[in-house]
Amino acid sequence: MICELFPFQKQAVNEMRLRVAMALNNYRMLKIPQVVSLQAPTGSGKTIIMSALIEDIFYGSEQFTEQPEAIFVWLSDSPQLNEQSKQKIELKADKVRMDQCVVISDESFDREILEDGHIYFLNTQKLGKAGNLSRHSDTRQYTIWETIENTAREKADRLYFIIDEAHRGMQGRQAGTATTIMQRFIKGSSEQKLSPIPVVIGMSATAERFNSLVGQATNSTLHKVVISPAQVRQSGLLKDRIVITYPEDPIKHGDMAVLQAATDEWQDKCKHWYQYTYEQHYTNVNPVFVIQVCAGSGTKVSDTDLDDVIAKIEERMGDSFKENEVVHTFGSTGTLSIHGLTVPHVEPSEIAEDRRIRVVLFKENLSTGWDCPRAETMMSFRRAEDATYIAQLLGRMVRTPLQCHVLVDDSLNDVRLFLPYFNQDTVHKVIDELQATEGGEIPTVVDGESLEDQTYDTWSVHNQRKKTQKQTVGQLSIFDYPNGFQEEPAAGPSTAVGDMSNSGAAAANQGGADSEILAEGQHQTIPLETVSGNDVHAGQETERTSGGNQSVNKEQPVLTPAVSQMSMLPTIDREGITKFINEQGYLTYIVRAVKINSYLKSLMSLAGLLSQFNICITAAEDVKNDVAELIRNYVNGLHDAGKYDELTKQVMEMKLSVQIFDVFGEKIQSDNQIDMFTASESDLDRQLRVADAKMGGCGFHLAYGRKYIDFDNPNAFKVDCILFAFDSECIVELNKYAEKKFHELNDQYRKYIVAKPEKCQKQYSDIVANGDEISKHNFTLPETISAKVEADGIKYTDHLFANADGIAKIKLNGWEQAVLAEEQKREDYVCWLRNPSRQSWSLRMPYEMDGKCKELYPDFIIVRHDPILKYIVDILEPHNPDFKDNLGKAKGLANYAANEPRIGRVQLIRIGKDAAGENRFKRLDLAKGSIRNKVLAAINTDELDHIFDTDGVFED
Repeated sequence: MICELFPFQKQAVNEMRLRVAMALNNYRMLKIPQVVSLQAPTGSGKTIIMSALIEDIFYGSEQFTEQPEAIFVWLSDSPQLNEQSKQKIELKADKVRMDQCVVISDESFDREILEDGHIYFLNTQKLGKAGNLSRHSDTRQYTIWETIENTAREKADRLYFIIDEAHRGMQGRQAGTATTIMQRFIKGSSEQKLSPIPVVIGMSATAERFNSLVGQATNSTLHKVVISPAQVRQSGLLKDRIVITYPEDPIKHGDMAVLQAATDEWQDKCKHWYQYTYEQHYTNVNPVFVIQVCAGSGTKVSDTDLDDVIAKIEERMGDSFKENEVVHTFGSTGTLSIHGLTVPHVEPSEIAEDRRIRVVLFKENLSTGWDCPRAETMMSFRRAEDATYIAQLLGRMVRTPLQCHVLVDDSLNDVRLFLPYFNQDTVHKVIDELQATEGGEIPTVVDGESLEDQTYDTWSVHNQRKKTQKQTVGQLSIFDYPNGFQEEPAAGPSTAVGDMSNSGAAAANQGGADSEILAEGQHQTIPLETVSGNDVHAGQETERTSGGNQSVNKEQPVLTPAVSQMSMLPTIDREGITKFINEQGYLTYIVRAVKINSYLKSLMSLAGLLSQFNICITAAEDVKNDVAELIRNYVNGLHDAGKYDELTKQVMEMKLSVQIFDVFGEKIQSDNQIDMFTASESDLDRQLRVADAKMGGCGFHLAYGRKYIDFDNPNAFKVDCILFAFDSECIVELNKYAEKKFHELNDQYRKYIVAKPEKCQKQYSDIVANGDEISKHNFTLPETISAKVEADGIKYTDHLFANADGIAKIKLNGWEQAVLAEEQKREDYVCWLRNPSRQSWSLRMPYEMDGKCKELYPDFIIVRHDPILKYIVDILEPHNPDFKDNLGKAKGLANYAANEPRIGRVQLIRIGKDAAGENRFKRLDLAKGSIRNKVLAAINTDELDHIFDTDGVFED
């Protein structure tokens, strides 16, 4: 394959290869039809996985011999899908020749039996009763049914029939017809005189969809390979979120108003992508704005006013489109003239690669099998009754443009859909339809938001509070006439702090004694007993007056002073703090249920990365030299023991246990005695390939050959490597070396990764995460995040991430609010960060509960001033002692503190009574060695409670 498969894809290919071999063998012995099902969610790369499987069958792998005479038939439900699948195989499977891929033409195809070594593409639309392929004629001696029946009868040992059910875009009667045709190949058909195909390979998004295709009335044996949504989500192939926006008041916000909002979102995405790709040295993504318009009635191309659509977008952009920036996909319609712009027709498959295209107008032909990762924003003029179709289209838009998660700017990890004719209920129908399409578990988060009430907001460390323009005394501003120039100038400040909850704007620069925002160092005391979600405290926007509840006298205008005023918001160097934290490379972890790659594979990947980015240029070569020395020491040991010559003879006679399987999954063994003079070079090379596979496929034999080749006996180094690889004790020793070296390199060079580009950081994170169940990583904060707006949250001005007004609206429970209030009273306090659960950038640490390793996400990260380091970072975890995970999380925090001494305080916090009998927060600081050791030695929660009693402290 030209492209590097993701670990879960490699795992799926290997499992599919084994299942297919078992299916062929089962059919050969029992004559019972076999079905191998690949069930994988949208965006997992099912076509890529199947392409890799075809390549492995044709050309062999480390475990299976090649089968160049194999025959594949790829059945889908549309010609467009056929062409798309064919193009992907030709583009990605570099070993497959282009002349091996054949589209079965309903005009000219006529064969008694399918030809060996080819991939045939067929679709259900050609197999209907009206199709030419199903009828004899003067130019057709064999129907397609006869051709497939003859091939299945004569070549059952090499025929693989692939049913692509994953991209079903048909609905109603048409979909039922396609399913019936597909079922004929699984169940057989007396009408077409077709027997069940011996081995069928199915691709589907869910078990339910494929099971409905297979049906109940069949005796086929079903083999399943399942890819979970979690695996796809972790790979970074899919967007984190799909946000669906709709108007709560469609009269106030009509379709063109929603189009303007969609245009703003698209323009914002364009700016963010340009900034990100420029900084990371990637090719600009150039996001595509996809607009679905209504079908036309009568002679009209569309009932949607296309001229108005383009005019509104250009008006919002403040610019005009150039030729080929706007295209359409309207069926048989050719080039159009829209708002004075020439708009050509393009095929959907051409959109992704044509970088000129910025806006795509379409009706219905993008939901089936269409992939365009550049499609970042979509607007649909379709009515609410089209929920199923909208859901299918959304499934095509969740792929990430760069095939990876964006670390720096989290807003680039979502895709937006605007639906002017939908409401909250109908949007939920879209989400339900998407869940049904994915079998109940969507591989990405889907949220609906009204145009008037935002669900997600962009928070950044860059955004600064908007500055008020300096105004001369007595000079009127355009904003003094909020209702037009016919009205009198508005008196007083246009926005009061008390109205912020409605306006969303801060009043930091409005001034006056009647309203203020608490500045840094000003705090309120919150009694622990009265904490609630509505309490106001430090860091929160408040309304305070010097003489009770007062209001501005609207009869007397309040002029803005000529002297610029200082904002009352806390002055926080958010960019500087984020840079400081990221440069430290604090420890964080990822916990996975299984280890994806072997230590050998992970070691070579990590060493290669360190060499590639000049972190340790010799890392990869050092590892290969180390392994070459392991082989050499083993060979010297054989010479010293007098065993080398006898073992060499066995290699040349092919007596060593070489585990190679045939196409049926059965082990190939050579019973013939071949002396060393008749053993061919190819036999030795085959054993060497197997030896390389047993050593991880890392090319260690080549490194050994370069170092120790004997030109008088050039095959000697091959024999040495084969002997080493087929000694199980040597492989155990090699794996132990790989595990130790992998962790050494990770611990030694992890801190240097933080200074490298995001591409390096992302590759490093993936390598390390795939190499261990519990893997160590650098804690790296993004610069921008998409935060879910919590309607009943509190407005904080001292959160590390904030919106354009310097505000973060966050909902905390009573404990969390009170703990934060105590922190804000500290003299060295700077700011805080809510550590979210299960975000890609969250601070995580492992802990054990009920024998299973889980991830702990501490609630708070506190930043304080430090006279030497500039800043110091604390980790706080308020936790109810009644929860059964208390001891596990306490030990998790303790282990983290032991492994990351640069963190200041690492506190587990609970409520306890002080000497006066008052409820206060008691803190157990696990950064202190004596306390940490006690916690790590505790065996139950009673002992942890005792440690809290003896070592917990109340902080004033």
